[in-house]
Amino acid sequence: MRYDGILFDLDGTLWDSSAAVAKSWQEALKGQPDVPFLPTEEQLKSVMGLSSEELMAKLFPSLSKERGQELFALCCEVEIRYLREHGGVLYEGLKETLTELSNTHFLGIISNCNDGYIESFLDAHEMRPFFTDWECIGRSGLSKWENICLVVKRNHLEAPVYVGDTSWDAEAAEKAGVPFLHAGYGFGEAPNVPRLASIGDLLKLV
Repeated sequence: MRYDGILFDLDGTLWDSSAAVAKSWQEALKGQPDVPFLPTEEQLKSVMGLSSEELMAKLFPSLSKERGQELFALCCEVEIRYLREHGGVLYEGLKETLTELSNTHFLGIISNCNDGYIESFLDAHEMRPFFTDWECIGRSGLSKWENICLVVKRNHLEAPVYVGDTSWDAEAAEKAGVPFLHAGYGFGEAPNVPRLASIGDLLKLV
């Protein structure tokens, strides 16, 4: 066995929640006088994976940092409630792949999301049996690479791998000293690293 643990990014790697997130954000931001537009699904997809400060700065550069964080918290509250009820779009073959992998490997999730977001994925799609641990910046206050290190350490992993869909994920894995596999079916690009054409390709590589 090449790896004893497989750590996943969430958005663009395990599911695509962008349509549901866009609906929830449009609901949350409607009527806010200093919000110049309601973000579309494509706009939100382009910033998924960034920290809350980076995300709001890219979407709404005219807002102050403090106002951006205030609105982000509001959007997250509405978003989590919406996602728990409606879920997102799972990538093809996800449940079958996780079922097989969880029999032989530790599985975890590390994402740059707000507290409660990972749980909304786990609960909406009955995914809790597959994952032993998860962490996010919204709960720990740590960056993605630090959260990778945290999950590796507290679960005593000796040969983990991180799976994500963006160059930011690749950089976080490199900084954490963990090998990286690119979810090429997701939102972003990550050059010069091994690429998965589908989630099922993991079964051949781990």
